[in-house]
Amino acid sequence: MQATSPRRTGHDPVLLRRAVTSSFLGSVIEYYDFLLYSTASAVVFAHVFFSDLSPLAGTLASFTTFATGYLARPIGGIIFGHFGDRLGRKGMLVLSMSLMGLASTLIGVLPTYGQAGTFAPLALLLLRIVQGVAVGGEWGGAVLISAEHTTEKRGMWASFTNAGAPCGMAVSTLVLSGVSGAVGEDAFLSWGWRIPFLFSLVLLAVGLFVRLRVSESPVFQAVKEQAAVEKRTASPRRPLPLWEVLRHHPRVLLLGIGVGLSAFVVQGTLTTYLIAYAVQDGFERQTVLNGLTVSSVLAVAGIVGWSTLSDRIGRRPVVMAGALALAAFSFTLFPMLDSGSTALLVVALVLGQSLLHPLMYGPLAALYTELFATRHRYTGASLGYQIAGLGAGFAPVIFTEIQSTAGGHATLIISCVIAAFCLVSVVCLGMLGETSRNSLADGTDVPAASPARTPADGLTETG
Repeated sequence: MQATSPRRTGHDPVLLRRAVTSSFLGSVIEYYDFLLYSTASAVVFAHVFFSDLSPLAGTLASFTTFATGYLARPIGGIIFGHFGDRLGRKGMLVLSMSLMGLASTLIGVLPTYGQAGTFAPLALLLLRIVQGVAVGGEWGGAVLISAEHTTEKRGMWASFTNAGAPCGMAVSTLVLSGVSGAVGEDAFLSWGWRIPFLFSLVLLAVGLFVRLRVSESPVFQAVKEQAAVEKRTASPRRPLPLWEVLRHHPRVLLLGIGVGLSAFVVQGTLTTYLIAYAVQDGFERQTVLNGLTVSSVLAVAGIVGWSTLSDRIGRRPVVMAGALALAAFSFTLFPMLDSGSTALLVVALVLGQSLLHPLMYGPLAALYTELFATRHRYTGASLGYQIAGLGAGFAPVIFTEIQSTAGGHATLIISCVIAAFCLVSVVCLGMLGETSRNSLADGTDVPAASPARTPADGLTETG
């Protein structure tokens, strides 16, 4: 029994490094696949799958299929969260990675609209939904397998999962732009765009090799053993994890969604909408992709760095500073792009994605983990994070629609929308309180608006 003790296992540096490496690499692969679609939807899919529409309508249709992946993410969070809370984190992580790799590979062999008519965009839509379900299940398990393996520096270790997102974006953008530059524009739109998607199969093999060597979360293992004892002693059956979250902790869930929403709105703006906007504004596609690659690589350091700071001073001050800074930055973003300067384009991307956005996005991994008890943590954290993630899926669609209807005032309206979401996050943070001092081994949940108290106080949020 001592070998499975949460305390001993949680302090094992080998198991911790293996868990964090698996979470980071798995996140890179999952987001390579998921965000490869976002870049392709901005630069390729309008020509390949929606060629019968006008350029702006094709871009809007492409962004719409992109958004369906985000709609599917909460579903994935619920499904994988349920079984992850009942059966374990590790098995769900292997399944989610396999599902994502298969969907992305199939996208790489889809026929175009010119070859198969309406079947092509419909099949693309279906595979995008599968991608959304897979990434919806991946994030919660990857964060928990890291966070539940450690008893200190939780913000830093958990943030490696979030750092995998920009790293995956950098790899996907680098591969996409590299193939585009190697084969030329015409060949790229004809067949070259398929290569990055087919490359997913190679990444899947590498990821599964690493992930299968990871041990189960020690915190979950302890809860699983406790549940087995309760079953033998005829204790009342525990309710479904989703029911526990929705029935007993709705306020914590809603505040968590509000905290993360603006980070995802900004993410969708910087990594998807801005690509299409800059290309339409006269920048070369390759120039925009290069700027996105640089800012994505630098964002990894930003996410880990700010998350480490949140271990020292708390999640709330770091995330709140990011929300306020991004609200102000939103009004300078489009004037920098409209200047036509490549240097200002790169500065805007680096400042937004590498410095300011990580202030909000980095600590979210630990923050969502700290909101819920172990028995329904996978479900609660995944649901909150993935519902907030809808902001990234719908921001490009909404902003493209604003651009098509608002004329010269479009960018000012978009900036106001971004700032409003940031202020919502500030309010929700104030109501939620500080979470960094909460023990994941405790069986209770975080009481909202009680910054000085922790689960160790024995309090629960009852909604």
